Amino acid sequence: MKVVILAGGKGTRISEYTTSIPKPMVEIGEHPIIWHIMNWYAKFGFNEFIIALGYKASVIKEYFLNYYTLNSDFCINLSSGELQYINKAGCDWKVTLIDTGIDTMTGGRIKRLEKIIGNETFMMTYGDGLSNIDINDLVKHHTVSGKIVTLSAVHPTARFGELIIDTDNVITSFKEKPQLDEGRINGGFFVLEPAIFKYIKDDSTIFEREPLESLVQEKQLAAYKHNGFWQSMDTVRERQILEELWRSNKAPWK
Repeated sequence: MKVVILAGGKGTRISEYTTSIPKPMVEIGEHPIIWHIMNWYAKFGFNEFIIALGYKASVIKEYFLNYYTLNSDFCINLSSGELQYINKAGCDWKVTLIDTGIDTMTGGRIKRLEKIIGNETFMMTYGDGLSNIDINDLVKHHTVSGKIVTLSAVHPTARFGELIIDTDNVITSFKEKPQLDEGRINGGFFVLEPAIFKYIKDDSTIFEREPLESLVQEKQLAAYKHNGFWQSMDTVRERQILEELWRSNKAPWK
């Protein structure tokens, strides 16, 4: 099953990094976040990726074009240009990179991949969120549901710290940006049937609006409830949270 990654947005909310690189290339540890996302799918045996590019597409293209060389030791003969690899660090991923336009919306990016995906069930996620979601269980849930789309429903992280105060106005608990126990949001890990393409009009279609709203009306949108780790990377602070988890060897997606 193919995995589509939407990696074309401008990432304006984390512009400290994205003035020079696209958001999926912002590093967590020694790897860009898109690598972490792909590595998680690969752990479950899904290693065929289609990356929908847009903003600063050339940066992501160059990363994968040079991936094998940059992650391997090698000896180069500067007189002949002959290259000999030592301690090769390749992986068994197949990566298709498609420029879907700088200003194309999320639905439009998916629509532009229709011919490449074909008449097959596929997965989709964004290039800026990490989770320890069980991908195999997600796919199984989708198959059993019989719906056109399955959306991962996660508990969001609180924007601010959470205080618990007793009747005497004494703080009994303080949590720095905990994961909320109530309410769920779109976690960004989808499974989709090819019928979804009929719900997307053109480049201006925002996937999370008309297509998903129509599926809701038709009772064709299933929810997969994930109670584990999930964290988006919309701000510098959120990037630091992910970085700290990775550096301390506590990353749930590692």
